[in-house]
Amino acid sequence: MERGVEWDFEPTLDRIAALLDLLGSPQAAYPVIHIAGTNGKTSTARLTEVLLKERNLRVGRFTSPHLVSVRERITVDGQPLSEERFAEVYEEIIPYVELTDAQGRRIQFFELLTAMAFAAFADTPVDVAVVEAGMGGSWDATNVADGVVSVITPISLDHTDRLGPDIPSIASEKAGIIKPGTTAVLAQQELAAAEVLMRQAAEVGAVVAREGLEFGVMSREVAMGGQLLTLRGLKGVYEDVYLPLYGSHQASNAVCALAAVEALTGGDDPLDADLVRQAFAQATSPGRMEVVRRTPTVVIDAAHNPGGMQATLEGMHEAFDFPKTIGVVAVMRDKDVDGLLELLEPLIDEIVVTRNSSPRSMSPEELASLAEPLFGEDRVHVVDRLDDAIDIGIGIADAQGEFSGTGVLITGSVVTAGDARRLLNVDGPS
Repeated sequence: MERGVEWDFEPTLDRIAALLDLLGSPQAAYPVIHIAGTNGKTSTARLTEVLLKERNLRVGRFTSPHLVSVRERITVDGQPLSEERFAEVYEEIIPYVELTDAQGRRIQFFELLTAMAFAAFADTPVDVAVVEAGMGGSWDATNVADGVVSVITPISLDHTDRLGPDIPSIASEKAGIIKPGTTAVLAQQELAAAEVLMRQAAEVGAVVAREGLEFGVMSREVAMGGQLLTLRGLKGVYEDVYLPLYGSHQASNAVCALAAVEALTGGDDPLDADLVRQAFAQATSPGRMEVVRRTPTVVIDAAHNPGGMQATLEGMHEAFDFPKTIGVVAVMRDKDVDGLLELLEPLIDEIVVTRNSSPRSMSPEELASLAEPLFGEDRVHVVDRLDDAIDIGIGIADAQGEFSGTGVLITGSVVTAGDARRLLNVDGPS
């Protein structure tokens, strides 16, 4: 049955609320850590999950969008639902979906997946669910769950057609996940966003924990394959924490996850420091500054808005500092493409513009027309297919010589990252 596309929907909680009522409110069967924000949501969800799992809790995780398979979005104990289980959950809830449709509330694609996740978690059952908002917050389908802890990752401009034209209006939407009497964990924010979030927390009587004030990254140094951190949580200081992810933004995501788990945990005692170290040492975030090949080094990153790209570029300079970088770029046409290209230009020596598998992908020709005024025609290569573009990007890097240290960055969209992982035969994310 046609459910529309994920990015085109009518914002309301009426449909999903009606469906979950029929299902017996599965979202109320376990505590929820709810994550909203513009960038870093999926990484923060994964980092929260590894901490909870290390405490021997059964964890459900719902994230979006997926890189390769839609089943990645719904995981239990770090593993995506099997094909059989995914189909089973769908078959179990579809009669209730059709009943809701018949009431004049036609369930849409993301709502269906959200309901499947909540139902699968209740059926397992999980001890705690880590739930990432799809878009916005107030009217996002996931907001039918009342998070015991809400986490707001950094807010920047994205989805302005849906969420509003400026930071305060976007922050106002995201702030909708902060519920009465809960704890709001706030990543470092622009002042305009912080003011909105603090106002919402005050209005609903939520306890506020702010990165840089109540908790934060105390020290950080680059280490082989990642970074070594000292983290100040809400209940203690955790030293010598190895995180196998690159960039200061991932350190911030980690400390937000730490604060969220501490907030969920009763009492004033800190978490076991060895447990925190063991958990974060296992962390992965597929498609986020992910090294997928050496000689030449190929990095895949899902950055798709200027805020995300700025974090990626800072991480690239810090962790790799390639003498030359070849970019393979495919973007969505509804994004701030000029903003992305302006950020990329100082880092990238040659850019291969292409398309990804999404119908929303900007054509290589249109992307080239935006890139050429910034890069100059001689630095821009136009390639129609992503597989060929990757081959050409790697070929340009190879031509620099084995010891040139030239790197390749494949970026511009979550879809681009997922397509590239598939084309380069990277093991699927879990």
